Amino acid sequence: MGLGLIWLRLPPLVGFILAGVALGPTGFGVISNTDNVKLLAEMGVLILLFFIGMELSLKAFVLTLRQAVLVASGQIFSALIVALLIGLGLGLGVAESIILGFIIALSSTVVAMKMLDDMGVLRGEEGRIAVGVLIAQDLAVVPMLIFVSSFGSGDLDVVTIILKVVISVALLGGLLWWLGRRVKLRVPFAERIEDNVEILALGSLALCFSAAAISGIAGLSPVYGAFVAGILIGNSTLRSRVIPVIEPIQSVLLVVFFLSIGLLMDLRFIWENIWLVIMASLVVIAAKSVLNVVLLRITGSDQQTALIAGLSMAQIGEFSFVLAAAGLGARALSPDTYRLAIAVTAISLLISPIWTNMMRRVERVAAEGLTTYRAALLEAYANEIGEVQRGRQAFGRGVFHVRLRYRALRLAVYHRRAQKNLRIGSDGKPAAANDQDDQRPT
Repeated sequence: MGLGLIWLRLPPLVGFILAGVALGPTGFGVISNTDNVKLLAEMGVLILLFFIGMELSLKAFVLTLRQAVLVASGQIFSALIVALLIGLGLGLGVAESIILGFIIALSSTVVAMKMLDDMGVLRGEEGRIAVGVLIAQDLAVVPMLIFVSSFGSGDLDVVTIILKVVISVALLGGLLWWLGRRVKLRVPFAERIEDNVEILALGSLALCFSAAAISGIAGLSPVYGAFVAGILIGNSTLRSRVIPVIEPIQSVLLVVFFLSIGLLMDLRFIWENIWLVIMASLVVIAAKSVLNVVLLRITGSDQQTALIAGLSMAQIGEFSFVLAAAGLGARALSPDTYRLAIAVTAISLLISPIWTNMMRRVERVAAEGLTTYRAALLEAYANEIGEVQRGRQAFGRGVFHVRLRYRALRLAVYHRRAQKNLRIGSDGKPAAANDQDDQRPT
């Protein structure tokens, strides 16, 4: 499927998602039990955050920390308000509406990183700001999961939630401060293992999953632990050796992640509610795009950076699947709302390559000194707009000629019938009728 999408000049990740749909329980049913696939997909997300931590520049991250926290907070607050209004209109409970708000607020770290990397701006200003906001969202998953789990029991311990958030932020801040004041960390036996690919791969994976497990046992998100482990390796003397070893493993597990998205899609539910799912997906993507750009502009980003970074975070994220499953398990989310959330999330991820194409076009023309987003979009799609206009003109000419020929045909038929009626007149004088007809003007 990936090769087929490449042949069609589309990103292969769309093919991976479609392959999951085809293989899933509502497709051909080749894979009926998706638990193992989900486990591999979660491992892929952990390694992705581990990889992000390794490549993270501490100075750049500290510079974007304030903006990232402000933008992520604005996203979550706005999503909660919209979800509460939607829940009020649909008759949903407060807990269900809050869970929907959490689901909508999160963006996909996997997809956004892939899109920015394909554009070549992942290590630029746009990528730096987008990654900062995405990391802030991932850290916010910790209190979100605690909230969602507490809805089912009816016991919401606000003090515990605040304490865990404070601890996670304090640990990350202290680690960044400590690493920023010292040279590269020296790993024991680094000289002996730096050329051993197997030991580097196994040791890095062991550190990643151990840190994730410890973070999960402590009541924090496993993603938090994987990210912290990546920061430690990224600021060590083995960084340049570990990155090329881990990257292929990460790529394989990310393919499994996209496959798992397709496996979760319920085709029967989507078909029965096709217009609701499509409209909800388009509204969510459009609303998130506008909100992200506005928040980035308010917090100090320039127009081009806000547009590229904002569009890269327009989809719903992979942790939304985790929140939806937690809400369903806690019986705070109804089965129909769960299926709708999964469908909208999957479709938003499926549509994201179109956003990639748009970002590439806008990024190419944004440097032309255009002063408005509308002008940038018009310039980016000038060829398509020109083709549409030429098509409309050709279609208009075609319609005009068809109407002209149709009127000529009707006129010819009318004259032929008139001549026939004149030849066979009621007076029985066809010749005289012919003479009179010849004297009439055409």
